[in-house]
Amino acid sequence: MENVTLRMLAEKLQLSTATISKALNNSHEISKETKQRVLALATELNYVPNPYASSLRKKSSSTIAVVIPEVADSYFAEAINGIETIAQEKGYHVLIYLTHENFGKEQAILRDFQSGRVDGILISVTTETAAAKHDLEQLAKEIPLVFFDRVCEEVAAAKITTDDVESGYKATEHLIANGCRNIALLSVSKNLSISNKRMEGFQQALAAHQLPFSESAVTYCSNDAAANHALIKNVIQLHQYDGIVATTEKLSTAIYLVCEELQLHIPNDIKVIGFSNLSTARFLNPSLTTITQPAFDMGKAAATLLFKALKSSGFNLQEENLVIPSTLMVRNSTVGK
Repeated sequence: MENVTLRMLAEKLQLSTATISKALNNSHEISKETKQRVLALATELNYVPNPYASSLRKKSSSTIAVVIPEVADSYFAEAINGIETIAQEKGYHVLIYLTHENFGKEQAILRDFQSGRVDGILISVTTETAAAKHDLEQLAKEIPLVFFDRVCEEVAAAKITTDDVESGYKATEHLIANGCRNIALLSVSKNLSISNKRMEGFQQALAAHQLPFSESAVTYCSNDAAANHALIKNVIQLHQYDGIVATTEKLSTAIYLVCEELQLHIPNDIKVIGFSNLSTARFLNPSLTTITQPAFDMGKAAATLLFKALKSSGFNLQEENLVIPSTLMVRNSTVGK
């Protein structure tokens, strides 16, 4: 049977979790009538207080959570290093939670935080998260929360991002400047704001150079490597693209494998640019031209904001919005040797 939480009681009675907690602790701030309503429902649902959460409400856990889709992507590995740098300075522990692009798993992780296990949250959401922003909205009101990289634009919370529209434009314009006229964009989600912004930049660059945009030029991939390989192979054969913008690291390397299989030479037959922080990008054959995100700095900035909020209850965390530019690193996959 599912454990009954303060939040469940709050939702059923349409009260805040703070009011429920005070009522259960017989606070003088709560009316007798409200206390009776809360106690009656708590008894009916067999509510049992969480002693661990109770102790944490009285004393900091000295722990923050980092919720990310994966660690295999070098962006997140670098971002974690940036977060750890600040957390160690503050004497805090960092718990890493992986969602593996699964919204259900992300929801379960976020529900666990309601127990008071962590003092604050840094999160980069899954490709599916936009469908249920309301849970994040509520959580951001209860616990200091900062989005980084993948954000929910609609949620009132601090956000650390890079210039995704400008980066999408820059990547596409670079391909155009090097002779590409039939360019594809590989994306991972129709929901993620960063995916949509990178596509927006892609469209703007095509328009600025009087090149037509077609919906078929955008291919949405998944978290299934085998399915992505087949999909990328199919679109390249069907449309004979001469340039591809890959909006994630995994898709960049997938293109190399497909081109090898199709005996297409990069960059003579097709030019490739990818959003990637892969340290080995320069060692690929040919070396990969990248849009490199300031992952370490983004992690540091996100953690710095979080600790400001933890230090001062008067700090308006929700109003914070920082954009740190990415960098175009030109290598042989777009210009040749």
